[in-house]
Amino acid sequence: MTNKHPIRVLVAKPGLDGHDRGAKIIARALRDAGMEVIYTGLRQTPEMIVSAAIQEDVDCIGLSILSGAHNVIVPRITALLREQKAEDILLVLGGTIPDEDQPKLKENGVSAIFGPGTPLETTITFIRENVKPRGLLIR
Repeated sequence: MTNKHPIRVLVAKPGLDGHDRGAKIIARALRDAGMEVIYTGLRQTPEMIVSAAIQEDVDCIGLSILSGAHNVIVPRITALLREQKAEDILLVLGGTIPDEDQPKLKENGVSAIFGPGTPLETTITFIRENVKPRGLLIR
């Protein structure tokens, strides 16, 4: 896909999880790969994440979740994206997501889940190949 602008990715740490080393590593890797990265910091609510994604006109939201709250947080984020008519924003997860939870998360709109040990290039390539052209939907 050819973009006229760099891919814009919002990296967020939802919920009460206070560990952001992985999020910072992926944010730096995406930036080094030529993407524009907005890192929201720790303890973000789904509302804060979706609001920032829309305000920043991002192409992708990357959530880093280690707390185990993914089954509550992800459906709320996808519901908010639908309400805002922003389902065209690619949604990916990173962190410790049990295998048995992954199918339900993907049914809820998650495009990919990257667990511990996933090569950074795998995540970068997936985002590049799956970001949808933006600006086609009127918000």
